[in-house]
Amino acid sequence: MGNSKTRIINPFFEVRASSIHGLGCFATESISDGQRIVEYSGPKLNPENTRKALEDGNRYIFYLDPDYSVDGSVMSNSGKYVNHSCDPNCASDIVSGRIWIDATRDIPKGEEITMNYNYEFEGFFDRRCGCGVKNCLGYMIAEDHISVKDPKKLLSLMIEMSNDAAPQKKRQPVC
Repeated sequence: MGNSKTRIINPFFEVRASSIHGLGCFATESISDGQRIVEYSGPKLNPENTRKALEDGNRYIFYLDPDYSVDGSVMSNSGKYVNHSCDPNCASDIVSGRIWIDATRDIPKGEEITMNYNYEFEGFFDRRCGCGVKNCLGYMIAEDHISVKDPKKLLSLMIEMSNDAAPQKKRQPVC
């Protein structure tokens, strides 16, 4: 913690270099299953402003509900450093218009805090996954797609989507 390249932003974690992607959140103490860890915060954007933010390259847009998204690019939002994993230890919980990131299992001190970004299949080929877990699919896709019982069906869906890629416009990921 005395390292000048790390900063404590939250009592549960520190933000530092991640092998998954850029910066990540790492537990500074053991975290219990169910613990509320951090709020994903920022200004609320209506659909038009969300679209503009994505077009401008904002990678920290988190879908809240049909009327709003949260622009998590603000400096005060340490939750933006929670990386994607195909085997996450956290999940988002939307309560009264606020996005919380909660532990879904016990997290030992030093482990990176991760969640599944739950992207749909559309455009999956633009969202490569670098989580490195044993069962990584190689792409960031929603948990309900990961849990498809028949791996051949999942692979078939992924191939079908990649074959449809040519006419699709490249999109920025949305949490």
